[in-house]
Amino acid sequence: MASTKVGSIGEYIREQRTRAKISLRQLADVSGISNPYLSQIERGLRKPSAEILAQIAKGLRISAEALYVQAGILEDRTADTDVQAAVRADLLLTERQKQVLLDIYDSFRRENDANGVPVGQPQALREDEVG
Repeated sequence: MASTKVGSIGEYIREQRTRAKISLRQLADVSGISNPYLSQIERGLRKPSAEILAQIAKGLRISAEALYVQAGILEDRTADTDVQAAVRADLLLTERQKQVLLDIYDSFRRENDANGVPVGQPQALREDEVG
């Protein structure tokens, strides 16, 4: 099963690189990883460490957590909502910006849950929220 994971992480990295319209050489440069080593990772010949995955994630401007899950280093958490998935996939946001947005989103969800707001139901505006 480990070889499946190694292959899948390489395929996943290649897919993310292609989506970002970055060449292998460019990703190697921005990640600080040698071009041949990155090529071997993408082809499933090498299993990257968590540190290397973090460098690749930074170069791709994606969550290192996503690579860790794909590589089998972390357990997959509950499925993202559409909002969370969209924020994580946005190539124009930095990792810091993504995390701030996700933190705010999570705080709103926790607040609504604590206040008993039914899922999928719009919440009426309070008088102090109306302009």
